[in-house]
This record gives sequence, C-alpha cells and structure tokens, in this order.
Amino acid sequence: MDKNAPIATSYVSSIYDSPVGQLTLAAGEDGLKGLWFKGQKHFGGKRNIPMEPGTSVFIDQAFTWLDEYFTGKNPPLDSLTLTPVGSEFQQIVWRLLYEIPFGQVRTYGDLAKEAAQRMGRNKMSAQAVGGAVGHNLISIIIPCHRVVGAQGNLTGYAPGIPKKLWLLEHENIDCSGFFIPAKSTAP
Repeated sequence: MDKNAPIATSYVSSIYDSPVGQLTLAAGEDGLKGLWFKGQKHFGGKRNIPMEPGTSVFIDQAFTWLDEYFTGKNPPLDSLTLTPVGSEFQQIVWRLLYEIPFGQVRTYGDLAKEAAQRMGRNKMSAQAVGGAVGHNLISIIIPCHRVVGAQGNLTGYAPGIPKKLWLLEHENIDCSGFFIPAKSTAP
C-alpha cells in the first residue's frame, strides 16, 4: 500500500462474479485501487474517480487471488500490488487489516491499540479506527470483514452484515458467539 500514490483521473474497472455477490475492481497505472461489492456504502471511495471498463495486470492478479480465495484457499497477499489512496491514518489502519491472518478476527479496540502504538500515541479511539475500517477501499483482500466489535458484535460492515457473516464462515471462523446489535451501523 502506498500512501503517496498519485491520484489518477480515471481507473479501469472489471466485474467479478463471486459466490457472495458481484464485485467491482478498479486499477490505476500503479496497482489495484479498489474492490467493492455492488451497491455497497462508500462504493468508489470519496474521490469518485471515473472508472472505464477494461482490465489490467493488477485486476488480473486480483481475479486469480479471488478465484483461490473463493475455493477455500488462503492465497498469498504478496502476489498483489495494492495502492489504495487514503490519509496517513487510513493507511495505518488498512495495513493493520491487511495483517489480520486468514481465519482470525480482531476487535476495533485491538486495532486502536495497535494504531496508537504505530503512531507513537498512548491511546487511539476505536471509533476513529472504525471510520477508517469503514472506508477501506479494497474489500475482502484488505480484510475489514475480520473486524468485530467488543464482545463479538457485528457492526459497521459497508457491504452488509450478511456478506460479512458469509466471509467469516467461508474462512471457518466460529460465528456462534457473534451478534447483531439492536442499533447497528451496518446495512
């Protein structure tokens, strides 16, 4: 992930039909910029950069990765060039997401402690981390679905809780202790 990646005027994009729904992948000249579920909150990111249908080596790499992932494998992340554009804080949080191992979860509080440590601070707000997680530009590959709230509440997943549960169960994560809070921020 490159926090200094140039902001393009347009990206190429391709559709990937996954078992959990249609995905749109977007790439610039320097790497994969986005991966969104059809109709998800924050689709395309804040910059709303135009996407022209097409493909690239970065999209082809991501398609191969997704093919392996959806067959139940844990494909290596180092085979991908990921260049989402975001603030320094977002980049730190996205890096933490990227580091969550396949088949494991972390809480927003866990990520807040790690982010604070990496930024040389005593503490960090879990809500601030949640905001960065919610604006993750590369779903599934940068695994924001692996983040849960305190005591296992399932909140804050832009593509929706059913997709989050599907992905967690796909990774053989025991979801029996998770719950959807009465006032969830997720669709």
